[in-house]
Amino acid sequence: MLDAIYVVRHGFRSNWVVDPIRGKYTNHIRSPTGIDGDPALTSYGVDQSKQLAQRLMKMDPPIETIYSSPFYRCVQTLKPFMQRSHEERSPPGNRTVKSERGLGEWFGVADFDHPRPAQYEILQAEHFPFLDRETGFGVIPDLKGESIAGLHDRVAQILNAIIQFEDRRPEQPRTLLLCTHAAVMIAIGRVLTGQMPADPNEEDFRCGTCSLSGYKRRSPLRVREVRKDWKDGIGIAGGWDVALNGDCSHLSSGEERTWHFQDEEAFSRDPAPLDLRNREDQKVGGSGESSKL
Repeated sequence: MLDAIYVVRHGFRSNWVVDPIRGKYTNHIRSPTGIDGDPALTSYGVDQSKQLAQRLMKMDPPIETIYSSPFYRCVQTLKPFMQRSHEERSPPGNRTVKSERGLGEWFGVADFDHPRPAQYEILQAEHFPFLDRETGFGVIPDLKGESIAGLHDRVAQILNAIIQFEDRRPEQPRTLLLCTHAAVMIAIGRVLTGQMPADPNEEDFRCGTCSLSGYKRRSPLRVREVRKDWKDGIGIAGGWDVALNGDCSHLSSGEERTWHFQDEEAFSRDPAPLDLRNREDQKVGGSGESSKL
């Protein structure tokens, strides 16, 4: 039965531009997957991921099972940790990473399709041999985007599915690691703890690049309850308490590119392409910051 859940955000990534008129994403640097809007980490982000790996190797109890958003930047962030896990023969459970689209990026509502990750077969064969197939929970973000409320509903659904699945495994893992994106990382904190602010723009859960959050379970005896009313401090699967909130003490430069909601992310009809730079004040479609991506 799970006792602890750790959540990390991907490292510093490359940039892209989106033209909201044509609904077209264009990378500044070609993605290894060939998909516009699915960038790799920068060299700086790779360095961050190596520092994160050192931290993850020291977790006590050790990480036993891992899920990741299938976007390239997330799986790439876990690569140094997976390499070290193999070299140091860490617990067998964390020798693979389960691909999970329910942990994928949040995009605001639009009338065009947002980027989708590469197929598992391509990611596993050409880039990440440690990647495992999806468990088949069927929680997939809408390609046309989501509202903030829709994002939190999606996160509640996928967390409930993952926790129930892991609790029922014969191996009985105690620790779970999730790798995801800024907006999803915030929503995970809210759904696990049940602390949903009246104003979703509130800066409550930290999510800098390669940051680490941790949650301890409150009531394992309620694990088999399926609840949709996770708010008002209830939390998913018995509820969880915050142990770490976007901790960056393992990073040489500390916290960078943290993010928070700024109302619904909407894609405007401004004819100028939107430049998704690595800046805290750069907005997507006039309301959402690019630094979450």
